[in-house]
Amino acid sequence: MQLLRAAVSHGGRQQTSAALLGRMLGSQLRGFAAATEQQDVVIIGGGPGGYVAAIKAGQLGLKTTCVEGRGALGGTCLNVGCIPSKALLNSSHKFVDAKEHMKHFGVLVDNPRVDWAAMQKQKDDAVSGLTKGIEGLLKKNKVGYVKGWGKIVGPNKVEVALSAGGSQTIDTKNIIIATGSEVTPLPGLTIDEEKVVSSTGALKLKKIPKSMIVIGAGYIGLEMGSVYARLGTQVTVVEFLDKIVPTMDSEVRRTFLRVLEKQGLKFKMTTKVTKGEVKGDGVVLTTEPSKGGDATSMEAETVLVSIGRRPYLTGLGLEEAGIKTERGRVVIDDHFRTNVPSVYAIGDVVHGPMLAHKAEEDGVATAEIIAGKKGHVNYATVPSICYTHPEVASVGITEDEAKAKGIKVKTGKFSFMANSRARAVDDADGVVKMIACAETDKLLGAHIMGPSAGEMIHECVLAMEYGASTEDLARTCHGHPTLSEAVKEAALATAFGKPIHM
Repeated sequence: MQLLRAAVSHGGRQQTSAALLGRMLGSQLRGFAAATEQQDVVIIGGGPGGYVAAIKAGQLGLKTTCVEGRGALGGTCLNVGCIPSKALLNSSHKFVDAKEHMKHFGVLVDNPRVDWAAMQKQKDDAVSGLTKGIEGLLKKNKVGYVKGWGKIVGPNKVEVALSAGGSQTIDTKNIIIATGSEVTPLPGLTIDEEKVVSSTGALKLKKIPKSMIVIGAGYIGLEMGSVYARLGTQVTVVEFLDKIVPTMDSEVRRTFLRVLEKQGLKFKMTTKVTKGEVKGDGVVLTTEPSKGGDATSMEAETVLVSIGRRPYLTGLGLEEAGIKTERGRVVIDDHFRTNVPSVYAIGDVVHGPMLAHKAEEDGVATAEIIAGKKGHVNYATVPSICYTHPEVASVGITEDEAKAKGIKVKTGKFSFMANSRARAVDDADGVVKMIACAETDKLLGAHIMGPSAGEMIHECVLAMEYGASTEDLARTCHGHPTLSEAVKEAALATAFGKPIHM
């Protein structure tokens, strides 16, 4: 109330409290005004799951407020994950093109150099533009936006510790937990985001390091390792298991590993990092074989810890609210509802793959359910993509999983070396592989390693969503010459035993 009185009398002019508060609190006003009446739904978290749920709820006519403490919408993905990493992957790929590849196309570039500051600025500009765009979308769909950290203080109440100071309690009929995930720490190694970094710190290093050790050979580690390897860093990837990206089809994985090694990345498999410390201008790690053995040491200028992510549930008040969790994740039913009927949870905090697009689908479905409609997500058709070059994209089961489950399958493959478009642009590393039911020919899985694999996989996603067979794909006319013809050829190989062009 003191703030309100001060606002009304500010500058000796009689003005509406809303107008003055708007100037004093900026964009936080929308959230303040929107939450003075009971809401139909409050979403805690403004990442891909949260803001998409908020927009969909607004489109469905629900009174909606989104609470986000970061100060910028988009969550980890947009601010310090998917988007900035793809910007650096693109920029570093352009540098390699200029340095090594353009001469093959008759384009001569003398002594190309990296302007790290400009590369960082392009990344930051992309992030800034997109976050502001999301704010605009919330406003367009009449969604309130409160900047602060939300806590559930009752089945129909959210208390927000406002970023600008003070607190606010919002009454609501429903609550959606969409707080995403955080980096999983590695015992014995302290992340300082300077020498020992998470993916967040790796995006904004002050300079390009001469050497880097990446702990963890998953999607994030391989993407960021690729960025710096392209820019001249000596990159060594240390992996506890005997394989990179264990969820990837083993045949595709082996080909992928060979390509990465050809690009200069080094791999030390079945190795456990037990501790590490910053010494001088670098970091010294102590390692040992995963199954036990003599300790050895490794040293690099920078170490990237990339061993996975874990749900972020800190400060939400789940225990006090009686909301059940299991193994660090919120327990939900088939309709995203927790054991407290008015509270839902989506995205990284619940079961399923920790992927931004999966969280978005969760958000849409949950908003539809709250609005009294049918909402559903088919997790069997959620694609996974590694944005290295070549990209690796997959959907459905692998051949290994089929064998483990006793499913009789048939497979078909097609190499990009036999694809005319890939050969024409001299970018032909990779393969398309399909897995189908041996009896019905129903497509069960598709795995693509190659240029633009992350775009091509969606044809297979759509096919699987509608229960298509590989013959359906094989008989679908594809434009020529296109990379997507490799999908058709792999489908021909699966359905009829032979492709046309191989």
